[in-house]
Amino acid sequence: MPDLKRAVKDSVFSYLFKEPQYSWQLYRSLHPEDDTVREEDIKLVTLANIMTGGQYNDLGFLVKDKLIILAEAQSTFSVNISLRMLFYMAATYKDYVEEHKLDLYGTKKVSIPRPELYMIYTGKKAVPDTLHLSDLYQGSGSVETEVKVLRGDAADKEDIVRQYVHFCAIADEMRAKYGRTEEAVKAIIDRCIEEGVLVAFLLARRKEVEGIMVVLYDEAKVQEIHDFNVRKEALEKGIELGNERATERGISAMVTAMAELSLEKGAVAEKLVRHFNLSPQVAEAKVEQYWDR
Repeated sequence: MPDLKRAVKDSVFSYLFKEPQYSWQLYRSLHPEDDTVREEDIKLVTLANIMTGGQYNDLGFLVKDKLIILAEAQSTFSVNISLRMLFYMAATYKDYVEEHKLDLYGTKKVSIPRPELYMIYTGKKAVPDTLHLSDLYQGSGSVETEVKVLRGDAADKEDIVRQYVHFCAIADEMRAKYGRTEEAVKAIIDRCIEEGVLVAFLLARRKEVEGIMVVLYDEAKVQEIHDFNVRKEALEKGIELGNERATERGISAMVTAMAELSLEKGAVAEKLVRHFNLSPQVAEAKVEQYWDR
């Protein structure tokens, strides 16, 4: 299923904002004071894949070669996004330097776009307005990043961030009502159009959006079934052979399978902790040991 992984990674958020008119609307939401920027001034620089385990940044775009905006959408809050954003920013600058052939070892100062980092939060918990890299380490340091948290609470109903957050709220409601079904997907889109949420986008791209969301739901179920069978097989091996070697084989099988599905290493380590009663430190070491085999 070669298209499955691509479609799952291409979330509704990135699918929406990869279109210049909507990334432009996002810029206007972030900078309402600037009415000089046009759609043609926006250039996408979203990263394809920069971290082990298949992590992607949701959105990156360049404005007039002067400003780089990196954004992620998150329904589950994580303070660690400040570190992820540091990786995204570094990789984006690397691409920029290579594309523009900037001489970092010359005596002349190079000029790079100013960065702005954002997380669009669609969950319901109270979260900070900003996240900093320094939240993750003790004492003073030489590197800092600041990620602004957007909640979609603008007064303007046409604000694109507010509309996206509202879309997510409707999606949660319909999923709770209909489960992970095609009926839920159709209900989400119908409800959004009825309430004036992302109407132009959904009317123009309805079939594509339905396809993405159906694949997302299907992939979640496939993943759940796969997890169960990998765990079952691994535990059966351990019970049958009754020794540490069998358990190790089970751990290896689970890590290898999860790596092929491009899960994050941290998530795989958590599965090992739960299913094999390992300590977090040992689980992390096992993930590193078997990840690329």
